[in-house]
Amino acid sequence: MVKVPTFAKAFAGRWRIVEMDNWDEDFLDLVEEAHLTFTGAADGEIAFGALKGFLDVRYSAREGSACAEFSWEGHDENDPACGRGWAMIGTAGRLVGHFYIHNGDDSGFVCEPA
Repeated sequence: MVKVPTFAKAFAGRWRIVEMDNWDEDFLDLVEEAHLTFTGAADGEIAFGALKGFLDVRYSAREGSACAEFSWEGHDENDPACGRGWAMIGTAGRLVGHFYIHNGDDSGFVCEPA
């Protein structure tokens, strides 16, 4: 059994993506409710618009705050896609971070507990 890092507990569960810099609210929930989910010691998923990806997560601290850095792979409009991103615990119990699509767009985002 893999030990779950201490920092992982702050991120565990499903987070609703409520805001992204490059995509509007209507697009976020195009296929399913936009979310970022952290499970177990290093797993998770992200979904927004027509993108769905599975995460490989590493937990650490950045600037004194808990941080989740991840790579992801999945599909965007049925085309294979991959990238990376990170999330930190922000103010008012929200997550803030940045999401990158390899050779494509990137965007800051904000999540609230689902």
